[in-house]
Amino acid sequence: MHDIERDSRVCDRIKAVLLASEGWSQTMISQALRIHESTVARHLSDYVLSEKLKPENGGSQSKLSATQTIHLIEHLTE
Repeated sequence: MHDIERDSRVCDRIKAVLLASEGWSQTMISQALRIHESTVARHLSDYVLSEKLKPENGGSQSKLSATQTIHLIEHLTE
């Protein structure tokens, strides 16, 4: 999904979620992506609360099962 996306904000959201899932802290993610730490926190919160990776005017069906989604949310909110 990341390689076909042209909106850099969407790419940052995707990268933030992936890096968080690998155990990166919000500070580390913000430094790596060169975005404000509060932006990283908002991206992760948006994903946890509404599975948002795209802006409000777009989106797609989740590829994760309900169980996988629950595990990911638990991992991201640790």
